[in-house]
Amino acid sequence: QVQLEESGGGLVQAGGSLSLSCAASGRTFSSYVVGWFRRAPGKAREFVARISGSGGGTYYADSVKGRFTISRDNAKNTALLQMNSLKFEDTGIYFCAAGRWGSSPEDYTYWGQGTQVTVSS
Repeated sequence: QVQLEESGGGLVQAGGSLSLSCAASGRTFSSYVVGWFRRAPGKAREFVARISGSGGGTYYADSVKGRFTISRDNAKNTALLQMNSLKFEDTGIYFCAAGRWGSSPEDYTYWGQGTQVTVSS
């Protein structure tokens, strides 16, 4: 069992940066892939980035590649999503999830409650 809690969301101007954190409970955190998803108003949940259990493998959605960086610290049971050069279209609720390697929400078993990111244009 893994419980996840996101933090770090907020309001930022376009071009700015935010860092989201995902704190996990449970002794098996390193066994899981961590993914970040987002849901914009009126849209379906969208894959953003994922990182392997060891942290050695990462994968990004084309829409955030080169702007976002995912990382994790298994000793601290945390995962981070550094978001730079934010755009208005990055606005949404951001969720971290733990599961298996994949880009579909169905690949992930455990989910946090989400944190709101709002980018003003």
